[in-house]
Amino acid sequence: MAFQRLCSYKLREFLAMLAQFTMLMVMIWTTALSITDRLALPGGHLFSLLVLFTSAVAGGYIFSRIYLPPLLGMVIAGFALSNVPVLSEIGHNISPVWSGALRRMALTVILIRAGLGLDPVALRKLSATVSRLAFLPCLLECLTCAVVSHFLMDLPWVWAFLLGFVLSAISPAVVVPSLLSLAERGFGLDKGIPTLVIAAASIDDVVAISGFGISLGIAFSTGDLAWTIAKGPLEALLGIAYGCILGICLWFIPAKNSSNLVFFRAMLLFTGGLLATFGSTYIDMAGAGPLGCLVLPFVSGIRWRKMNTPEQTAAMTEAVGLLWMIFQPVLFGLIGAAVRIEQIQDPYIVGFGVAVLASGLLVRCSVTFLAVLRSGLNLKEQIFVSLAWIPKATVQAAIGGLALDQAIKDKNETLKPLGLTVLTMAVLSIIITAPIGALAIAISGPRFLKSDHLKNESSCSSNDHQDSQDSQEKDEKIVIETETVGEKPCLTEAADVVTHI
Repeated sequence: MAFQRLCSYKLREFLAMLAQFTMLMVMIWTTALSITDRLALPGGHLFSLLVLFTSAVAGGYIFSRIYLPPLLGMVIAGFALSNVPVLSEIGHNISPVWSGALRRMALTVILIRAGLGLDPVALRKLSATVSRLAFLPCLLECLTCAVVSHFLMDLPWVWAFLLGFVLSAISPAVVVPSLLSLAERGFGLDKGIPTLVIAAASIDDVVAISGFGISLGIAFSTGDLAWTIAKGPLEALLGIAYGCILGICLWFIPAKNSSNLVFFRAMLLFTGGLLATFGSTYIDMAGAGPLGCLVLPFVSGIRWRKMNTPEQTAAMTEAVGLLWMIFQPVLFGLIGAAVRIEQIQDPYIVGFGVAVLASGLLVRCSVTFLAVLRSGLNLKEQIFVSLAWIPKATVQAAIGGLALDQAIKDKNETLKPLGLTVLTMAVLSIIITAPIGALAIAISGPRFLKSDHLKNESSCSSNDHQDSQDSQEKDEKIVIETETVGEKPCLTEAADVVTHI
């Protein structure tokens, strides 16, 4: 009977959740239909985006129920909507302009969460390790992919390095949420591993995108070569300066005694991040955007940590988490939809492409392992960091087709096949490394990293046990009371480690 009651309760809970989600989607669709008319009908952009969002949410929920990372279900849902014959019209009807804008908005939310989650103390201790981890794996993987692709695929050296920079960027859309999920459960916090990986990942992407921009400029000989080379470091400095200046302004705006303080702080962070992301692209300094998004919440949080009450901390975490709950299915669904099998036309490219990708990943993981030596991490933690450096998705989806687009724009028939090769390799890297990397992080994290939550719970349990031994009368009541009283402070203390903004 108890089992039947439990099953019926879970079934009622699931049906209630399904009903409310369906009602919400129907109301959003009918509202969009009344405003935009054809765009919300089948074949329109809004209809396709709504179907993508719904499918991604469903895919994420299914994968979470079988103890797999939800993002895999979201990516697979988007992939199906672009590649399954009957459903492919939905994925193909999504406007590239809308898709790119939504992906950038979602990445802004990711980087804001990451910046708020950075621990200044741990970052100061690990600054040398962050530098090694940010530059060495990226540059050496790029060099490896360039050399191997030049000799295996006969790519010119400039295009070989262009491909190397495309493949050497890791995906913040996969790595950051996975690390934040582990951090929320206390894994790796004792040695600042989430801070180490998130900070280095952001710089890694700036290096890769800057190198790609230089290579693209040389390949198409656009603009002054000296300016093209100097542009990458200048973008990094611009992003850091923007984040620091605006972050310091947010120490004082809004005022501490302002009503709705947390709401305005969250909105200022979000809009400031959007300005960095889209503004940097508008002024042709796209590499500054991601770094500005990361530095802004980090600098703001330095003072907020001292000023916030526990209630404000929880409210800020909830506000940013709500934004991510909305944008997460959109981002991973669109990444999956960006992968199209018809773009992989040459089996020759696929075969050698896998060899290039595998050689680059082997070098990346090996160099990553060496980069974190003598950083205070044990062997299992070093292996985990190496595995966390595998996933590729967001940057590859964003820049993988730019070389082909430029060749088509210039009507250069000689460079079109090279651009298609780069795009094919970008697609392969997403298909192969995104699910493998996400699974590697999800599986190895709880096994290789220590959890502060488990320590706190163990401490609470031992205190409760000692209290029960000290008193012989009303033993059961005392144990219950000590567990009730003792459990909450331990959980609160553990939560404060993660949400210390």
